Amino acid sequence: MGYLNSVLSSSSQVHADDAPVSGGGLSQNGKFSYGYASSPGKRSSMEDFYETRIDGVEGEIVGLFGVFDGHGGARAAEYVKQNLFSNLISHPKFISDTKSAIADAYNHTDSEFLKSENNQNRDAGSTASTAILVGDRLLVANVGDSRAVICRGGNAIAVSRDHKPDQTDERQRIEEAGGFVMWAGTWRVGGVLAVSRAFGDRLLKQYVVADPEIQEEKIDSSLEFLILASDGLWDVVTNEAVAMIKPIQDPKQAAERLMQEAYQRGSADNITCVVVRFFTNNNQEGSS
Repeated sequence: MGYLNSVLSSSSQVHADDAPVSGGGLSQNGKFSYGYASSPGKRSSMEDFYETRIDGVEGEIVGLFGVFDGHGGARAAEYVKQNLFSNLISHPKFISDTKSAIADAYNHTDSEFLKSENNQNRDAGSTASTAILVGDRLLVANVGDSRAVICRGGNAIAVSRDHKPDQTDERQRIEEAGGFVMWAGTWRVGGVLAVSRAFGDRLLKQYVVADPEIQEEKIDSSLEFLILASDGLWDVVTNEAVAMIKPIQDPKQAAERLMQEAYQRGSADNITCVVVRFFTNNNQEGSS
């Protein structure tokens, strides 16, 4: 499946000295460009991971973008980064029934991670906000509180929702599974976890599922760009992020701008942003 990886771009994430990193690229069919920026911010450790990958599946050029925000350590986020997209594009229904392939890949990756965790005493978990570009379709799949927002016709539109334990349907699902939600500085599953869906979190698994909510958008001339980011951005910047980077044609510079803005506004978390800009008319000016 990954036969194009050596020819095409795939981000390699190195946080050896925990300095901010950024980069970007352009799909060789000229339909989209992308940029990313990631920083530990004010945290001493880095638990955010991202993936920006272009691959070939059944003759289609596919874009795969993800932000993975770990908790309880970096193990779960790193595992999801390394395995989720490979599991997805090798799914037999990836092209024919992309939504069911995404749901299967999320749950398969979660169960494989949990199997690999048997000898660990600490309970690691991770969010995942991903965007899959196939043909003229953009599929956004989300678990947790990283978020995806698009700019369509100049307007900011959220294409994912944050999975928080106090949402009526999430609380009901948790309680029906025998769990509880309580206030401990913020609403938390079992008084512990501030997100209601995640990869990993073995001790809370029957309540904290890895079922993604999937939203599909058509890639047409009104779709300008997409932002995927961890809550290190969204805790301090609203969906105004769209207006902030609208004039910036280079998605790498746009991602860096969002990361810097979150830091300046006092974000206390790791900050990771991915920006994908669409060229429906093969208009590549300003891309890098």
